[in-house]
Amino acid sequence: MIERIWRGWTTADKADAYQRFLQHEFLPAAHAIPGFLGARVLRRDQGDEVEFVTLTHFDSLGAIRAFAGDDLERAHIAPEALDLLSRWDERVTHCELAFDDEN
Repeated sequence: MIERIWRGWTTADKADAYQRFLQHEFLPAAHAIPGFLGARVLRRDQGDEVEFVTLTHFDSLGAIRAFAGDDLERAHIAPEALDLLSRWDERVTHCELAFDDEN
């Protein structure tokens, strides 16, 4: 499994709206992408700004390429998110899952 890791920031007053967008619109739609296996979203309040770290799970780099195109590390920002985010990483990171340690 490949983890696609990306960070975006929003203002504190837009953070809940951005989280709702991810949870109820963006990620449910992403399940239609072949090879998409789900996501984990982390949230960190930093005063007037809120950081979101999105870890999307794909079964292969080929599945990511079908979604992202040949430039695998270029971030893809949903048009609806542009009004909610104040800044974001232009590049993403991909890591192969070494192991899970879950109870």
